[in-house]
Amino acid sequence: MQAMPLSARPVISFLSDFGLDGAAAICRGVILSICPEAQIIDIAHSIRKFAVGDGAFILSTALPFMPVGVHLAVIDPGVGTERQPVALRVARGDLLVGPDNGLLILGAEALGGVIEARRLDNRALWLSTATSSTFHGRDLFAPVAARLVAGSARFDEVGSALEVDALVTLPPAVAVVGEGWLEADVIYVDSFGNLRLAGGAQELVQALGDVSGEPRVRIEVSDTAVGAARVEEARFAATFGAVSAGATLLYIDSSGHLALADNQGSLATRLRVATGARLRISSSDS
Repeated sequence: MQAMPLSARPVISFLSDFGLDGAAAICRGVILSICPEAQIIDIAHSIRKFAVGDGAFILSTALPFMPVGVHLAVIDPGVGTERQPVALRVARGDLLVGPDNGLLILGAEALGGVIEARRLDNRALWLSTATSSTFHGRDLFAPVAARLVAGSARFDEVGSALEVDALVTLPPAVAVVGEGWLEADVIYVDSFGNLRLAGGAQELVQALGDVSGEPRVRIEVSDTAVGAARVEEARFAATFGAVSAGATLLYIDSSGHLALADNQGSLATRLRVATGARLRISSSDS
């Protein structure tokens, strides 16, 4: 196994739920101390705390637009436990580094899928032998990612081989299609308060037929923070500007997912809807 090809400006992308209290900056400092020429692309550090599924979704939408390189992701509520630290090699040629808790898999699939997995058990590549049990981002993941992108460590040197099929995966988000209706889980709430849903244009057409005329639809929210179902009217539209400010629209987002939003407003706040809620979409006259 060869080391990653060296380039003038090796790239590490970085995602975490660390927020702004210094942890992400510490990890960047570790990376740059090992590989001063590294370009660090911060994908996000404002992921909801401990929300592995949110991080997995953002990785899956962001990584196809990143340069080939090393991708570091740390949302790790199991830090210090028996969960495994891993590095994954994917079909596009990238390496993903992070905890084996499902966080990395959707992103890996977006880059062609995992072709080799390793447990990070070579302590010589860690920051030091005195590793914290609560900050593996600093002590383990960041230094291994930096050594990989610098070319000072090969992928097969990071640790022992793992079976790809044994990697932890998250439950798949599934859209259920019926005659005249579609049920979809909310898989992510973005910073605008828009709801990203399981399924896409294909499932919507299967359920409702031709939607090129931008029809009105009925949205039933079956799981809300207030514990009662809510019924909303929306319009399927290609752009936010197709509806008036404050109006609700169903659309296909930039990653190909169904999504629901209030134009220039936060639908999630208004309806008190969070990730995991289920929506039933049907024709407004059904």
